[in-house]
Amino acid sequence: MAMQRNPSASGSTVDPAEVAKFSKLSAEWWDPNGKMAPLHKINPLRLTYIRDTACRKFSRNAKSLNCLSGLRLLDIGCGAGLLCEPLTRLGAQVIGVDPSESNIAAAKLHADKGHLSIDYRCTTVEQMDHRERFDIVLAMEVVEHVTDVGAFLARCAAMLKPGGMMVVSTINRNWKSFALAIVGAEYVLRWLPRGTHQWDKFVTPDELARHLADNKLAVTEEAGVVYSPFADKWSISSDMDVNYMVVAEEM
Repeated sequence: MAMQRNPSASGSTVDPAEVAKFSKLSAEWWDPNGKMAPLHKINPLRLTYIRDTACRKFSRNAKSLNCLSGLRLLDIGCGAGLLCEPLTRLGAQVIGVDPSESNIAAAKLHADKGHLSIDYRCTTVEQMDHRERFDIVLAMEVVEHVTDVGAFLARCAAMLKPGGMMVVSTINRNWKSFALAIVGAEYVLRWLPRGTHQWDKFVTPDELARHLADNKLAVTEEAGVVYSPFADKWSISSDMDVNYMVVAEEM
């Protein structure tokens, strides 16, 4: 039986300042050595995590080239499609949404060059047709940029099919994340443009779990994401003090 959800968001949770910030980077999304280099480095790990958890959830063989075939997937805040493209190649029917016109234009252009059929839309999850449903909903590095986390997640949860799954990645809120994700990443190492993140908008795992529970979703998997400067590599860890990902499913 389909689970009924009542999204609390009556309007958009998009922050125009955040949209403007990332729109300025639209021309650099696909440059692995440009300002989006950190996202390119972490992307293989994100992709593997999504693929493996989806294959466990839907009883698929993760080694199959088309392991996500037949699954409808929504990538919210897709940017220029760094996750949409490889997920499409794995067989998923991907819908990528982003409120930035320049990001969507960059996404469409790159997909066309790669002869990939991806449904890109310049819109928000709140503006989407409320009748649409998806097997997988992604909110990757998005919740720390919205104006109302609870309202945003309510709308995301409402887009899930019965038996579907949501994957959320974000940044924890503590002094360690301030030191590493803001001071270290933006000011010392200059991985990201200054002002990319606001520490007070970071979300703790407990807060995220409560918002999900409010929408009848339970966290079924969680993992920390850590960077090794010696190996210059991101990896999955039990340490969720800074970057982390969770999988949520119906209670």
